[in-house]
Amino acid sequence: MEITEDVLRITYSQTTEPSKKVRKPIAGKRVFDVCMASLVTVLVLFWMIPLIGVLIKLSSPGPIFYVQWRTGRRGKPFRCFKFRTMKYVKDSSFKQATRNDPRITPIGQFLRKTNLDEMPQFLNVILGDMSIVGPRPHALEHDAEYWTIVPNFSHRYLVRPGITGLAQTRGLRGEVGLREMKNRLRMDQWYIRKRSTVLDVKICWWTVEKMIKGDKKAW
Repeated sequence: MEITEDVLRITYSQTTEPSKKVRKPIAGKRVFDVCMASLVTVLVLFWMIPLIGVLIKLSSPGPIFYVQWRTGRRGKPFRCFKFRTMKYVKDSSFKQATRNDPRITPIGQFLRKTNLDEMPQFLNVILGDMSIVGPRPHALEHDAEYWTIVPNFSHRYLVRPGITGLAQTRGLRGEVGLREMKNRLRMDQWYIRKRSTVLDVKICWWTVEKMIKGDKKAW
């Protein structure tokens, strides 16, 4: 089945019911997201994009950015921005990254280990596709695999996906099978039920810690 925006929207509407357990949106979350993303764009991305761009080009030929369709809030697909970390192959099909993946470039390995490859997603936050904190968005092909076989999978898209999420800070990242996906979903659902400004701040702090120390499951 071809994965299109209409297919995802229909599937989302058929499998998602409003839950009384889902908290109302955090007051001011969108304002905070836009202000922080704008600040990071001006103070960090302004110089980081040219610097990392040169390193990516020296590491392997191809574009600086990797743009991939991912599932957003209420099943709406959006173009997600990342620094390219793999060897460029035009029109390549989706294939999940694995440990010691030969496609990953030397600079790409560093970017993934420190989560710096996700920095361009602050632009997605400004565009309204993402939040700073929320369930991580998956590739359309990845979601198509689990949407109908994992109960309540679509509930993770009741909110905007995030640059960082609770599941990832608790070690649930890297190569994913059915069991790992179910564990991620449980963590995402817990976040959606309990989300608050304090929890978001904690998740941001845990993310910074992993960026400094390096994430063993980032490959």
